[in-house]
Amino acid sequence: MLIIKGFEVGPIAANCYIIGCEETRDAAVVDPGADAPRIMQWLKKLNLNCKYIILTHGHIDHIGAVGGVCEQTGAQVLIHTKDADMLTNPNSNLSWMTGAKMKVKAADRLLEQGDKIQVGKLAVEVIHTPGHTQGGITLKVENNLITGDTLFAGSIGRSDFPGGNYVQLIGSIKTKLMTFPPATSVFPGHGPMTTIGDEARYNPFMRM
Repeated sequence: MLIIKGFEVGPIAANCYIIGCEETRDAAVVDPGADAPRIMQWLKKLNLNCKYIILTHGHIDHIGAVGGVCEQTGAQVLIHTKDADMLTNPNSNLSWMTGAKMKVKAADRLLEQGDKIQVGKLAVEVIHTPGHTQGGITLKVENNLITGDTLFAGSIGRSDFPGGNYVQLIGSIKTKLMTFPPATSVFPGHGPMTTIGDEARYNPFMRM
């Protein structure tokens, strides 16, 4: 019933994910960081209709193709309340560092801890995991977590950007993500997928 397709986009190789309901063919695109044509090609190949663009946080490498995907699908843009200004503020989304000064479409819906997003017959749960940004979220769908730049395979997200907080980031991971069963799949914002069990055992930051 659940379709998850991940692929790298953009020069920083951010992971974009497509979540789809096999029965209804409704879908959400998570973190369209760049290359809207490629994202659209995958939606077509999977025969899915994008209803939502869900952003795990508001940095440039995760929002760069919001406009392109939105224009072609009419999808609603969803982001946590505390990252909402990053969509329209180049200083907050770090695009000023590239000289791009990017602004994208403002959010259609602001998310909070515990919110549910209905994608066809799939319920996508919002887990607020601040630390990389103040509005960083993890998405839970069935026994899978899409963690954005909170948790990586063998590492964690940066906390030295504006709005970042190392203590908060570690707290989000240990108190909210590491409570899931070891077999839970983790789809991070960069790099390969992993599991909660592997990160509990091998991630050096979990032993600090």
